[in-house]
Amino acid sequence: MELEVRHLRALCAIADAGSLHKAARQLGVSQPSLTTQLRRIENSLGAELFSRGRTGCRPTPLGRSLLSRARPLVADMAALVTETRAAAARADGPGLRVGSTASRALPGWLRRLRQRLPDTDVGLRVDVSANALLRTVAAGQLDVAFVHEVEGCPLRVPEGLTGRILVDREPQFISMAHDHPAAARPVVDLADLAADHWMVDPTVDGEWDGLRRVLDAAGIDPPLLHGDYHTAASLIVLGEAVAPCQPTSGPREDMAIRPLRGDPLGVRLLLYARPGAPLDVLYAELAAAYREVALRAAPYREWLRRQGETAMLSVGPCMMTV
Repeated sequence: MELEVRHLRALCAIADAGSLHKAARQLGVSQPSLTTQLRRIENSLGAELFSRGRTGCRPTPLGRSLLSRARPLVADMAALVTETRAAAARADGPGLRVGSTASRALPGWLRRLRQRLPDTDVGLRVDVSANALLRTVAAGQLDVAFVHEVEGCPLRVPEGLTGRILVDREPQFISMAHDHPAAARPVVDLADLAADHWMVDPTVDGEWDGLRRVLDAAGIDPPLLHGDYHTAASLIVLGEAVAPCQPTSGPREDMAIRPLRGDPLGVRLLLYARPGAPLDVLYAELAAAYREVALRAAPYREWLRRQGETAMLSVGPCMMTV
């Protein structure tokens, strides 16, 4: 077996993460697959590159030597791909390439952008991974990305992007069957859902870790189901599961959306753009689209009223550059 860049990238990820489990999540592969790949690399080289223990993986002396040569190669290849993709994107002509994690504000935002920029072709890419979208912006394949950052699980923002905070903390509500006992109350306690199956999508950056942290803090350990939220919706209406959801989620006759007492789950809504993108226009139209969906969703509208409406909707020009 000959070493390839992907093998070197995997070795760097294992060293940086300190464990096969964390590295596999960062690389978007399963842990058994990464373990097998590492074993093949070590067999090919005839030496152990990492020592495995209960506390994780640590490079051996030979592993450290190899990593010192591998890191510049991986960085150079990443730079080559980024620069080539950016050049190809520029050659494609004018257009606005928008990326987003799932959001109820997305359709209204796109409509507003097409009205505001009638001569600009607006494209869209939706991804469950905020980190993947940010890497794509940095690579020049997207102009802007609207993403959410789960509380306690900061995103890995590439250098050179300019960002603005749309909402500093958006509370996450809970979705349940319309006839769930807790649905009779305007605000739900986590303890009332301790016996329910909770549905979570582990492919969403930070979702699993954020939920686990909140459940542990509440002292409850409900059974968990892993799956996407399209599957979750069908289970929820049958009373087979409950799941966190965006407060802007629209009304359904067969599903109840309720805030959680104390708002233990929260995300930060962020807009990141590459240099040269019309960030002021993008931000203004996104803020307007978000206000529309926020005030349209009755449970969220009531939550905003209790907080003082400006608490969430006074989105100002808070800018960050990384």
